[in-house]
Amino acid sequence: MTEPAAETTVGVVAHRSRLRTTAETVLRNRLAVFGLVILVLLVLVALAAPLIAPYTINEVDVANRLQGPSSQHWFGTDELGRDVFSRVIIASRVSLQVGFVSVGIALGLGVPVGLIAGYYGGRIDSILMRLMDILFSIPAIVLAIAILAALGPDIVNAMIAIGVVYTPIFARITRGSVLTLRDAVFVQAARSIGASDLRIIGNHVFPNVIAPIIVQTSLSLAFAILAEAALSFLGLGVQPPNPAWGRMLSEGRAFFQQAPWMAIFPGLAIFATVFAFNALGDGLRDALDPQQRSIIESRGRS
Repeated sequence: MTEPAAETTVGVVAHRSRLRTTAETVLRNRLAVFGLVILVLLVLVALAAPLIAPYTINEVDVANRLQGPSSQHWFGTDELGRDVFSRVIIASRVSLQVGFVSVGIALGLGVPVGLIAGYYGGRIDSILMRLMDILFSIPAIVLAIAILAALGPDIVNAMIAIGVVYTPIFARITRGSVLTLRDAVFVQAARSIGASDLRIIGNHVFPNVIAPIIVQTSLSLAFAILAEAALSFLGLGVQPPNPAWGRMLSEGRAFFQQAPWMAIFPGLAIFATVFAFNALGDGLRDALDPQQRSIIESRGRS
């Protein structure tokens, strides 16, 4: 076996070993496993929602309006007689879609900014991070509302607004990680053999900053779903008659004394989803952070 091939084999084995260790650490965290199970169930429900929902989302039955939970309507009915259970599980597709797409936008914008600012430093770093600081200084919900005021209330615009809001977070986390790596021995070695900046960033820097980005992604998904619920609650996200958990909370508020289930069940759906992402994020942090992992391993040995 030639020397480069041997190095490649060693690298693959080491990578697989790290993945196995990370997975084992996450699986030892019961709360993270519980969150992961909830998320898997939520995704499956969202994917199969049109098949699971016993009624269409806008099927009106005025004769059975504001009826409590029963065998016909598991979560009761709303002010128009629509089945709350069907609307809650269909709305899960909207919330998860907004969460994943908006965080994807934040990743696509924030991570490159952080990589460039951290790697090059100097004036480039100052300009990029001052822009990020300006965005970060504005309260998230205020910035999202301002963007939606300019673009118009719509689910696609809500994704863009939430993505822009969380861009500075990913930029700052990525930059902070890159600053600790740009003068590392392996980066200097790559420069000494004439590797381009793009190659160094892509092959040497970025793979070593993935861990904190993964943890932040999980946590940001929870906050993105909360942000979407807040915007829909204010009437700036999903527009009627389409269901969204925040929109359903807003509609149920007026009937809370008479039909509390209209607000309780979408509220529980938001709580379960946010809790699951946060629990998984904590587990990933423990698995990917060397300090946290060493603490957990020392506890396991004691």
